[in-house]
Amino acid sequence: MAGALINGIDVYYEVSGGGPPLLFINGSGSTIDGVRPLIGLFDPAFQVAVADSRGVGRTSVPDAAYAMADLASDAIGLADHLGWHTFNLIGVSFGGMVAQEVAVTAPERIQRLVLMCTSSGGMGGSSYPLHELAQLEPEQQAALSAQVKDTRFTPEWLSAHPQERALLDQLARQPSQELTADAERGTGLQLQARAGHDVFDRLPRINSPTLVASGRYDGIAPPENGAAIAAQIPRVAPVRRWSRILPARPNGDTGNHRLLANRTPQERG
Repeated sequence: MAGALINGIDVYYEVSGGGPPLLFINGSGSTIDGVRPLIGLFDPAFQVAVADSRGVGRTSVPDAAYAMADLASDAIGLADHLGWHTFNLIGVSFGGMVAQEVAVTAPERIQRLVLMCTSSGGMGGSSYPLHELAQLEPEQQAALSAQVKDTRFTPEWLSAHPQERALLDQLARQPSQELTADAERGTGLQLQARAGHDVFDRLPRINSPTLVASGRYDGIAPPENGAAIAAQIPRVAPVRRWSRILPARPNGDTGNHRLLANRTPQERG
């Protein structure tokens, strides 16, 4: 557990494991505590660094709006703080957007890159506008968010799949954590930065071996967005070359926005 002053922001981060350096960037509103089970998949083979993004978790909230480039600068600043001249990079969902910004800003520093359940913006397609979802009433949010995560989750499909219906009902009954005023402002600033994401035209700058993985039924970052990213990056690696980084897919394939557990790689090599 540690902190560092990076770009004027008090950034909370953690480092675990041993081996080649790996920077993990997590999704919208997600904290280290929320992704710790994912980190556990990687730190047996890598020295993994993960931070709470600016304005989220235990990292301080900036005074003004910021852009995706600022988040990329934070990630590079953390690598500098750790003494990592080059490193592996994984970005999941929103973290994949930031990772793309990192990789086009400092391509010489990335050894290997994994982009999961994410979008490039621009001509490559944008992820679902979560800033609009956040403005809806709680009942509307609940109804729409399920289908956004998995496009099959219509009322008809859920009626025919009672186990999934019961799981969604259980999640809906869980009390939501009430945010402080600072945390709410930090979340809003992150969604605002996310809304302006567009890295598509700069993706050919990436020169590291790259894996792009998308969920087949992902309504947040649909697979065609992943395919558009893969077509722009010169060195998209076959999945078999990434066996050290990605765990084997478990039984079943829902292919939604549950990220690592379910994926349909878009590959060209």
